[in-house]
Amino acid sequence: MPELPEVETTCRGIAPHVVGRRVRAAVLRRPDLRWPIPREIGEELPGQRIDAVRRRAKYLLLDARSGSVIVHLGMSGNLRVLAHDAPVRAHDHADLVLDDGHLLRLHDPRRFGALLWQPAGTLHPLLAGLGPEPLSDDFNADWLARAAAGRSAPVKHFLMDQHIVVGVGNIYAAEALFRAGIHPGRAAGRIALARWERLALAVKDILARAIARGGTTLRDFLAPDGAPGYFEQELSVYGRAGQPCKACGGTLRAADWGQRATVYCPRCQR
Repeated sequence: MPELPEVETTCRGIAPHVVGRRVRAAVLRRPDLRWPIPREIGEELPGQRIDAVRRRAKYLLLDARSGSVIVHLGMSGNLRVLAHDAPVRAHDHADLVLDDGHLLRLHDPRRFGALLWQPAGTLHPLLAGLGPEPLSDDFNADWLARAAAGRSAPVKHFLMDQHIVVGVGNIYAAEALFRAGIHPGRAAGRIALARWERLALAVKDILARAIARGGTTLRDFLAPDGAPGYFEQELSVYGRAGQPCKACGGTLRAADWGQRATVYCPRCQR
């Protein structure tokens, strides 16, 4: 699944081609993805200008006067800016035709993504109750310590809770916990403030580096220009069960916490 760096890469990639352009038409080749596609996208959006493209958690928002298109890439989706006559492939489910002869195309083979509408001045239920952005000042050790007080859930599960912090999925949670030296199965309520400091800094640094490298290519992800992400080359633990730890040389182990497979180093992570 595209995680925060992949979604941020998409946001930055499409913004220069989309912001300021008017939508001539919305071509919807099916009525639904994960949920039904609201009629407003086909009826209200055409004729309006895209004023901004932004990311909230793993959602992309294309802001126009009367509302925002919300896009979620699901397990395998991507958004590409293409020429208006680009051939339609299987799983090309929606196009926003722009006034400069290009189009923004949503491709989603598994249809776990979403194309939704948020009327101006409202907050879509999917965006309500989300935690702070991990690269913002609101995400810090004090916030984590307060939120974790009394919790027995494994810290990896806690870190992937979108009410605690948005956009930190399986890959980057595993990598950040390794960087901070914290065992993924440790109870969130039993972590000292100094260790939360290390973890918050690790999350910020790893996500920033992943964004700079275009995200992580794991099976399906491609950036809007078709280029793969390169952060996969820097992964320390994710997907490396049974291989040597890059820090101590010990064997990395795999376990299951919070119903997600986790790879960790039993020597480096306590």
